[in-house]
Amino acid sequence: MASYDKPEVVERDVKDKEHKEDDKPEVAERDVKDKGHKEDDKEEGKGGFLEKVKDFIHDIGEKIEGAIGFGKPTADLAALRISSINLEKAEFVIEILIKNPNPVPIPLIDINYLIESDGRKLISGLIPDAGTIKAHGEETVKIPVTLIYDDIKNTYDDIKPGSIIPYKIKVDLLVDVPVFGRITLPFEKTGEIPIPYKPDIDIEKIKFDRFSFEETVAVLHLKLENKNDFDLGLNDLDYEVWLCDESIGSVDLQKSANLVKNGITYIDIPITFRPKDFGSALWDMIRGKGTGYSMKGNINVDTPFGAMKLPITKEGGTTRIKKNKEDGGDDDDDDDEVS
Repeated sequence: MASYDKPEVVERDVKDKEHKEDDKPEVAERDVKDKGHKEDDKEEGKGGFLEKVKDFIHDIGEKIEGAIGFGKPTADLAALRISSINLEKAEFVIEILIKNPNPVPIPLIDINYLIESDGRKLISGLIPDAGTIKAHGEETVKIPVTLIYDDIKNTYDDIKPGSIIPYKIKVDLLVDVPVFGRITLPFEKTGEIPIPYKPDIDIEKIKFDRFSFEETVAVLHLKLENKNDFDLGLNDLDYEVWLCDESIGSVDLQKSANLVKNGITYIDIPITFRPKDFGSALWDMIRGKGTGYSMKGNINVDTPFGAMKLPITKEGGTTRIKKNKEDGGDDDDDDDEVS
């Protein structure tokens, strides 16, 4: 009986051994799976932590911004002034009001500006380190600009003296604001600017109110032709007149008149002189011979674009005295003809 029991024991041992060996891979597989789950949980935990940190910082930033009061500055046009305008150039100043709502000063890093007409560049420039806008305050930034007319006319042939051209001013203000960083405040302004042209002047005739060799009082009948596309409001004029290279006098006169655009205006100007100082020029005029004259001066005018001082010149004119009918002449007035 004992001999039959041994194989049974051996078989059971073998079976138990097989069962134990079958259990080992199962334990290993579980270990691998558990390790994988742990790694995934670790990554998820890491990602979630970073997101939480970012959200926390963002929330803190918003709370600081709201508590301290950070905000974007604003820019608006305060004024556009033409400080000087003449036949050569126009100088004007762009004034921009910048408001800073922040509790700290903000630097105005750069100012970029461009002036164009019908899409064509007239002038551009850069102003670096333009200053600082104080905390909870405002500053008016002034941008000086000069337009040289010769540069414009030489670049664009269709822009003629006396014309009015449209313009567009583009300004970019670069500021550095806490929380927001560097931001650009854009600004645009449109309008018109003239390319002025000097008026033509002629002495139509000279009327003598009183004539003597010691002192003669006369009135110059002037013809002024305004060749601009805008009116000129005459305020005063200063001038000097020469006869045969001899100055007969100069006057600075307050005189009001409207010189209509692309039109002719006549004005009378008094003048006093001493004929005996003229020498042979006077006697040539009395004998009916022509004598040369010239006139030079300036007129101060108001325009839709500001005040201007424009030169007036006339070179190479000729005059002669016309006699009265009583003296055998053909005119009722003691006038000089001027051509």
